[in-house]
Amino acid sequence: MKFTNSLIKGKLIKRYKRFFVDVEVNNKILTSHCPNTGSMLGLLDKGNEVWISKVDNPNRKLKFTLEMIRKNQRIIGVNTHRANRIVEHGLNNKLLKEFSSIKKIKSEFKYSDDTRFDFLCDDKIIEVKNVTLNRNDDIAEFPDAVTVRGTKHLKKLTESLKRGYKPYVLFLVQIQNISKFRIAKDIDSDYYNNFIEAYKKGIKFIAYRCKLNSKEIVIEKKIQIEHD
Repeated sequence: MKFTNSLIKGKLIKRYKRFFVDVEVNNKILTSHCPNTGSMLGLLDKGNEVWISKVDNPNRKLKFTLEMIRKNQRIIGVNTHRANRIVEHGLNNKLLKEFSSIKKIKSEFKYSDDTRFDFLCDDKIIEVKNVTLNRNDDIAEFPDAVTVRGTKHLKKLTESLKRGYKPYVLFLVQIQNISKFRIAKDIDSDYYNNFIEAYKKGIKFIAYRCKLNSKEIVIEKKIQIEHD
C-alpha cells in the first residue's frame, strides 16, 4: 500500500482527547488527527519521531493525519484505518501464503446481524487485528488494552466453524523488524483465554509483519506466534 504523497516527518508533542495529536514540524505545531483510538501503550513519549500525512479533502477540519511513530529505533504504523488496505494489497499480490490460491475477495463480510468480519476469501473468513505494542526487544503483542470487541470476534469465529467456514485471525504487525508475536495476557486475560480456546477448536491464527517507510507500508513476512 503506497501513500498518495510522501509523509512529513516531525516530533510528537502530545496526544489528547483521543483523536488529536500535536506534532512539531519545522518549529511549527501541526494539530493532526489521531485515527488510532486505542491506548497506544508505550508510543506517546514527547519527542518521539513521527510521520504525518497531508489530507487533500477541503472539507476536513484537520489537514494532517498521524501515520507512524518511531520507538526504540523501530517504526510503527499506528493508523488503524489503513490495516485492511494493507491486507487487501497483500491478498491481491499473493503476499499471504495461506490465501495465495483464493479466487474471490469480499471485504466487510456480514456474518450476522451484529457481526461483520474484515474479509471473506472463498470460504475463509479473515479478521484483521492491527498490532502496535512492543514492550520487549523482539516481541510484538496484542492487545494494548482490554478488547471486549476482540473477544466477541473470537467467539463468533468459533461459531462459524459449525457453518462450514474456515476462520482466521490475522495479526498485522506494523512494527519494523519484529520476529515474534504473542497475546498480552497480563493486559487482557479474558482475550487470552478465549484465544487459547479458539486455537484448540480449530481457528487459525497467523501473524505477518510489515515493512514501513515514508512512501509505503507492505506485508513483508510471516512471523512466529507464541501460544503459551
